[in-house]
Amino acid sequence: MIFTLSYTCTPREVKWLLKLSEITKIKEVQSFSENARSYLESIVSCFSKADALEVKKIDKVTNHDVNVVEYFLKQKCQSNAEIAEVLEFFHFACTSEDINNLAHALAVKEAFNSVIFSVMIELLNAICKLTKQNAHISMLSRTHGQPASPTTLGMEMANFAFRLSEVGKTFTEVQILGKCARAIGYYNAHKVAYPNIDWPTIVVEFVTSFGLGFNPYVTHIEPDDYIAKLFNVVVQSNNILTDFNRDIWSDISLGYFKKMIKAGEIGSSTMPHKVNPIDFENSEGNLCLANAILYALRSKLPISRMQRDLTNSTVLRNLGIGSGYSLLAYKSALQGIWKLQVNESRLNEDLDQVWEVLAEPLQTVMHRYNVPEAYEKLKDLTRGRVVSKERIQKFTNCLQLPEEAKSVLLNLTPQSYIREVEKLSKSIDDHVDLVNGFRLL
Repeated sequence: MIFTLSYTCTPREVKWLLKLSEITKIKEVQSFSENARSYLESIVSCFSKADALEVKKIDKVTNHDVNVVEYFLKQKCQSNAEIAEVLEFFHFACTSEDINNLAHALAVKEAFNSVIFSVMIELLNAICKLTKQNAHISMLSRTHGQPASPTTLGMEMANFAFRLSEVGKTFTEVQILGKCARAIGYYNAHKVAYPNIDWPTIVVEFVTSFGLGFNPYVTHIEPDDYIAKLFNVVVQSNNILTDFNRDIWSDISLGYFKKMIKAGEIGSSTMPHKVNPIDFENSEGNLCLANAILYALRSKLPISRMQRDLTNSTVLRNLGIGSGYSLLAYKSALQGIWKLQVNESRLNEDLDQVWEVLAEPLQTVMHRYNVPEAYEKLKDLTRGRVVSKERIQKFTNCLQLPEEAKSVLLNLTPQSYIREVEKLSKSIDDHVDLVNGFRLL
């Protein structure tokens, strides 16, 4: 923790001093020579474990996690004559949150843009691949746990791919913000010290130089509404993936998927025949933990008593945990997908037992040709009965329908009642957008 904190805060302190050196109206801090600039920048680029331990040593005295970085920098720069003359301008007109909020913002932005989104996109691509590979494979759907209209295995995957893609687009609505406005959000102290400097413009330039948006209306802290907005989207993504994990788990339990067997791997300590769906179970468990933490963060962080209390600081120390559990969940789901093998014979076996699912197209055609009491007749035919192919075809032959319509129905099977679904599954790439989503501004 001390390494992470000191490493993320140090660049902000150094860059603020460099920014002050560029303001000609601050006569006390002259523009640094190339040598001095390189020295300051090397403190950031070469920050080591030994530096972090030195910060920790100072922290035992100061007991303040940001001021300790200021003291560390002063100590580090005493050997450079040019910088030693302006040591008191480290942390000039700053409060601890002017440093911390930028460190947190950059940590969040880098974690998602550089690490988490790449895995989310890989997961989405894997689900799209499942969609296209299995677009033609008929599958019995279930509503309320009961046999319903046939679908395709690809279509079931397509639903999740589209949902994740749509949520992915909304990440671009989250702008990561920063502030640098002293104790209660204004520039009063700045103006007292240097009344002729346009401090609001200077601060905007400083904050946006990190690639962050600028929040002009803050208290002692940046209110973290953007974090709440971001975690709302992550929670929604995680809920969709939880739904996916549970459906895949159910499909495995029904035998629709087999698991690739890894040599030497044990599925159960007492039942040698088992290969458990542990990857999807691990993913679901980690998503549960992730969302519990993300819910807490998104609810707590935007709330602070008056200009500031310390509860947000305590909570922010857990900023990476919810995202970390999410990342573990995404990787587990990916690993599980790679092990899946479709058991097409088992899918067909289930469909062969449920000819009653053709009651839907039968009823629809009967309505088209104005056959009276279509629903009631099919209810009598199917409800609470074992419905065979012969029973369905006998019923169809007795209907007063045009021969062409009757022929279509007689040739229909639970496996073939998927033509439009198959087309929709195959066109998933037309509906999943990976270009305009999954990034933070």
